[in-house]
Amino acid sequence: MKVLHVITGLEVGGAEQQLRLLLRRLPAHCEVVSLTGPGPVAEGIEADGTRVTHLGMTGERDLTALPRLAGLIRDGGYDLVHTHLYRACVYGRIAARMAGVRAVVATEHSLGDAVIEGRRLTRGVRTLYRATERLGAATVAVSDTVAARLRRWGVPEQRIHVVPNGIEAHRFAFDPAARALVRTRLGLPLDAFVVGGAGRLVPGKRFDILVRAVTQLPGVHLLLAGEGPEREMLRRMAQQFGSGDRIHLLGNRGGAVDTEDDGGTWAGPDIPGLLSAVDVFVSPSPSEAFGLAVVEALASGLHVLHGSCPAVDELPADQAPGARRFSPVVHELSTALRELRREGPGRLPVPPVVRRYDITRGAEALTAVYEQVLASVPARRRAPARTAPVPVPPPQGRAAALPAASVSLPDPARSPAPSPLSNR
Repeated sequence: MKVLHVITGLEVGGAEQQLRLLLRRLPAHCEVVSLTGPGPVAEGIEADGTRVTHLGMTGERDLTALPRLAGLIRDGGYDLVHTHLYRACVYGRIAARMAGVRAVVATEHSLGDAVIEGRRLTRGVRTLYRATERLGAATVAVSDTVAARLRRWGVPEQRIHVVPNGIEAHRFAFDPAARALVRTRLGLPLDAFVVGGAGRLVPGKRFDILVRAVTQLPGVHLLLAGEGPEREMLRRMAQQFGSGDRIHLLGNRGGAVDTEDDGGTWAGPDIPGLLSAVDVFVSPSPSEAFGLAVVEALASGLHVLHGSCPAVDELPADQAPGARRFSPVVHELSTALRELRREGPGRLPVPPVVRRYDITRGAEALTAVYEQVLASVPARRRAPARTAPVPVPPPQGRAAALPAASVSLPDPARSPAPSPLSNR
């Protein structure tokens, strides 16, 4: 089986890291196309031995990418195309049909009730998504919550497959040596109460709530990993509340912890090292598709406070006893952190939910989807060298779609950010 994975980009992110983990385990010959330029995850995928091609899109609506992508699919002789993230799903489905490949699977990584990939869902985004979804053979949801959202959008039940995200649990096991090293290198007292967080610094993740809550707790430190447009705002907020020395914005964390004190330049902790260094993990986002960071924190034996995490919320409470949901308001979060600090939370046994989301199980489930799709669609056919673009099925109403060659592609990045929630 020869599979081409098409993804919007390969910067550091949950979908991108998930793709890399799956590529190591899928029993198929896989290659990857990134619509945009290279990123840190691309380097890791190539180091693992998988070929990565960068399509080099020049803009968010670069329609010249369609024939180029179709040509890559046609020339590569792929049995199946698997798309990841909104823009790649739109372009990839159309290009695969142009190339004569009908075995197309799309994974929906980041669909919320009102946002997709952190941006508001506009009518144009919904219309184009639904139109191009019909060009594929199956849509994979990373949780039952996402599957329910897809059904509400009108995606037929028989086309939806739930394949949860997964992790390599052993990578996140608590490491006392890494805890001491990270705290020493960052200048944190070994006995300080330290809160952790990780994710894209965008409005929908509500890290402003986390920063404000920590500023209300004297002596408490925050280690926040991630990059995004809100980084500078969060830094100014910490300074405004006189807590700039306790709020540590670490940027993207992809490298391994250097456990040797060799006096060299230290790039900072990776996510496993950060989790070992903190006492509690907080994910304040009120709308998640899965909640991968929460599962990683639970694998490190941490108490976790979360605004939304389908990976945990869909299961019985005994599957993740260390996880607690809170409303995304500053007072409730600061109160919960104050209580945990007073109790001295310590480390918990790794809960059953972590074993449930082992990446190997995810790869096996995805392979079953591939086999089902390949058995249900016609074999790949060679398209003529100069084939006319396949039109996108037109939606109803004023937003009638144009043919694929000239369709204007709405993008989440063009949509306004969601309105902030109240901090009462």
